[in-house]
Amino acid sequence: MKPLQDILVVDFSQFLSGPSASLRMADLGAQVIKIEKPGTGDICRHLYVSDVNIDGASSIFHAINRNKYSYVADLKDAEDAAKVWQLIRRADVLLHNFRPGVMERLGFGYEAVKATHPSIIYAELSGYGNEGDWSQLPGQDLLLQSVSGLTWLSNDRDQGPTPMGVAVVDILAGTHIAQGILAALYARGVHGMGAFVQVSMFESILDYQFEVLTSYYNDGRQLPTRGRANSAHAYIAAPYGIYQTKDDYIAIAMTPIDQLGERLGCVELTRFSDPGNWFSHRDEIKRILSAHLFTDTAAHWLGILESVGVWCAPVYDYDRLVQTEGYKVLDMELRVTTGDGVSVTTTRCPIRIDGELMLSGRGAPRLGEHNAEIDRAFGIGGHLSSNIQSDHHS
Repeated sequence: MKPLQDILVVDFSQFLSGPSASLRMADLGAQVIKIEKPGTGDICRHLYVSDVNIDGASSIFHAINRNKYSYVADLKDAEDAAKVWQLIRRADVLLHNFRPGVMERLGFGYEAVKATHPSIIYAELSGYGNEGDWSQLPGQDLLLQSVSGLTWLSNDRDQGPTPMGVAVVDILAGTHIAQGILAALYARGVHGMGAFVQVSMFESILDYQFEVLTSYYNDGRQLPTRGRANSAHAYIAAPYGIYQTKDDYIAIAMTPIDQLGERLGCVELTRFSDPGNWFSHRDEIKRILSAHLFTDTAAHWLGILESVGVWCAPVYDYDRLVQTEGYKVLDMELRVTTGDGVSVTTTRCPIRIDGELMLSGRGAPRLGEHNAEIDRAFGIGGHLSSNIQSDHHS
């Protein structure tokens, strides 16, 4: 039995942040009913990160909405809203990521829900929180990376601000709201009280930078300075970075510079014996190291460094990654099947509990695929009769 087997989540969220949280809860056993707008549904169905269309929806939609049920409802329609209220009264968790005020205008704000269901865990994701001039700004990943300072941490000093190539703010915010929901569910199990869990994407990406922001706060508010070349962390001394060799790239993490010079046969590096110089002279050190590593192959240098325990690694793209034994042994690829019988390969949940993987073969739903089934299961305009669990209570 999965740990959240008896938990019902009514999920109003769209795009990536909220759905990533409900995905993880579904992986852990929760039943997630995705409330979608008639006609278009979750906008993520048509949010293409590439030109890959699977069964009429984007690949990212399939990746982040597997193992969920789709229930179409017009929240502005009284009849549909009444049906959704029946689901909410049976739910353990309500999750949404609308802008502040939207759920209140629709009649599903926290106070309204709490009044009819005081033990529910009401979880709200926003872009910038509910207060201040930024509260109504769009909570979009690239924009939040940009305003949060994150883009000044990657790439080299002479390059412009550089965003991360994944939706890091969305996924982190989803992780944080899932943590809050799980903590609130635990507390409810102890005290019987519901909770209002709130996370903003802005707070999430600031917390993500706790390491570097703490340095900034306590170092006279000095801005982080990226290295001129091979920069991988604005606050870490040489040799930390990725280096080009004669035929490929390698990554080298923290290691004493003078010892590194001895192991690589680079005499110029051996004179940097004072650890205090490894940060202040990092550009010079990296210039010397780069020139030296370029004289031979990645396999040559990795063979030397790995044999003496230096933290290093090859640099792979996806094609090379999936051929490695380290990747294959994890069995990370999950094959799911949609209601139309279409097979989709994605990544599995990374969590193991008592050695058991949290797996499910259910693919992402078609828009409104489960309306009739959910109506029957929860007695909405009919009798209870379905494979969907309908005995959830708070």
